[in-house]
Amino acid sequence: MLKQLNLPEYSFRVTGKEGSWMIFDQLRRKYVKLTDEEWVRQNFAQYLIQEGGYPPGLMLLEGHYDRNRLKRRVDIVVHNREGKPVLIVECKSPDVEIDDYLVRDQAGEYNKFLKVPYVLFTNGIKHYAFKYHSDLEQYEYLMAIPRYTDLLI
Repeated sequence: MLKQLNLPEYSFRVTGKEGSWMIFDQLRRKYVKLTDEEWVRQNFAQYLIQEGGYPPGLMLLEGHYDRNRLKRRVDIVVHNREGKPVLIVECKSPDVEIDDYLVRDQAGEYNKFLKVPYVLFTNGIKHYAFKYHSDLEQYEYLMAIPRYTDLLI
């Protein structure tokens, strides 16, 4: 049973049977295993697209990046129109408790490689948004999730 999230409800194509459900990922254009974290990732991606005006063609789910021969996976990467990453989103299962201190520490870890100006964390229930000020090497807590047009200013 999938948990109710603190997001608007969206329609998804789901197939399979108990214990092996698959959800259609419109951005990757394929069915993926429906885990609790994937449920959050799919819903949050739809939230960004439908409520935040994020262009689907500039979003990458489960983006892989190499750093020092280590593979890193980012749940959601949003690019600007020049193809440069401007936002990363880390999704957790709704059962994973997240708080301001945890995400602030993890924001620095996740952003060491990409150095994007915006970092979001969500477990589908709580959402945290930060703006990274590279000149100060500090994160500013944002009161709201920015719209796509806000990222480009």
